[in-house]
Amino acid sequence: MRLGDLSVGFVECLADAVRSYGHDPLPLLAQYGLDPARLGQPLARLSIPRYMRLGHTAIALTGDPALGLRMGQMSRLPQTGLAGVTAAQAPTVREAARTLIRFEALYASNYRGQSSLHEDAQGAWLRFYSISPYNAYNRFVVDSIIAGWLQQLSSVAARPLLGEHIDIEFSEPEYAERYAILSHTSVSFRAETNQLRLNHASLDLRNPQHCPTTWAFLLQLCERELEQLTRTRSLRERITQMLGPLLNGGREPDLEEVAVRLKLPTWTLRRKLAEEGTQFRAILNDTRRDLAMTYIRDTELAFGEIAYLLGFASAEAFQRAFKRWNAQTPGEFRRRQRNTA
Repeated sequence: MRLGDLSVGFVECLADAVRSYGHDPLPLLAQYGLDPARLGQPLARLSIPRYMRLGHTAIALTGDPALGLRMGQMSRLPQTGLAGVTAAQAPTVREAARTLIRFEALYASNYRGQSSLHEDAQGAWLRFYSISPYNAYNRFVVDSIIAGWLQQLSSVAARPLLGEHIDIEFSEPEYAERYAILSHTSVSFRAETNQLRLNHASLDLRNPQHCPTTWAFLLQLCERELEQLTRTRSLRERITQMLGPLLNGGREPDLEEVAVRLKLPTWTLRRKLAEEGTQFRAILNDTRRDLAMTYIRDTELAFGEIAYLLGFASAEAFQRAFKRWNAQTPGEFRRRQRNTA
C-alpha cells in the first residue's frame, strides 16, 4: 500500500516558486526523476513521500521555509488536471470550490483522508485533512493547499479573494506573519483542522469566462472519470481506503464503526467479507503492516510517530506487531532498506 500520490502538475507551481527566487528548478526536478518527458506524461503521478522530500529540498535550496505559501500563490487551475479545467469553467466561485473538492480523487489521493467543503448560512469552509505529526517535510503541503485554493478561486472570480479566516493545525511557524496575504482578519494556529473560510459574497462571485455548454460537458467527463476510478473496487479495497483516516491517535477502528460508514448492518458486512475470503481483522492488520513498511521506508518519521498514525496504543505495541509481521524490528527494517537503496 502506498501513502498516496498526486498529479505531477503540482510540481509546476513548485518549479515556478523556485524560479521566482532566481534558481533554475530543472536540476532539482531531475534529481527526483521529474524531467520534461515525465512531467508531460498524461495522468502521471508522484508519490506523497517523494513530493514531501522534493518540497523539503526546494525549501533548503531557496532558504524560504514559507515556500508553500509562494507555491500556492503561483498555482493555476489546469495544474489539477481535468478537475481544475472544469472548475475554471464553473459559473461561480461556489461551484468551482465544489468541483475542486468533489473531484479531488482525479488529481490527488492520500490514505489519511480527503478534502471537504462545509457550507452553512454565512459561507463555507474548505477543509484539508490532517497530516500530523508536522515537521519540516510536510508543513509546506498545508501552506500550498490553503494558499492554492485561494489563488485558484481568485482566478475564477477574476479578482483577488481573501479568506475570512484560516485555521492551521500546526504550531505558529517562524514565518507566521506571511499568512497575512491570505486573510484580512485572522489566522489561528494549533487549530483542530486545516481550513479556509470564504463568505457568501466571495462564493457568489460570477466567473466572466463561464460557458454553460463547456461547463456541462466537462462535468460529464469528470463524473465519468470518477466513476471509472471507483466502480471496480472490491469491498476489501473500499475498507482499506476507509481505514486510513480512522487509524490515528492510539485507537483502532472496529467492524461496527466501519459498517456504519458503509451503511451496512454489521452481520451483512461480516458475511460479504467472508464471501470475498477475508475478515475485518485481516484487512486491518494488512493495512497497518503495509502502511508501517511504507512509512519506515519512505519517510523520516520516528517510530513513535508511526505508531500514533497507525492507531497503536504505544510505540512498544507497534514494535511488537511489526516484529510479528516481518520477523525484524522497525529499526532493522529501516537500516536494511537504506543500505540497499
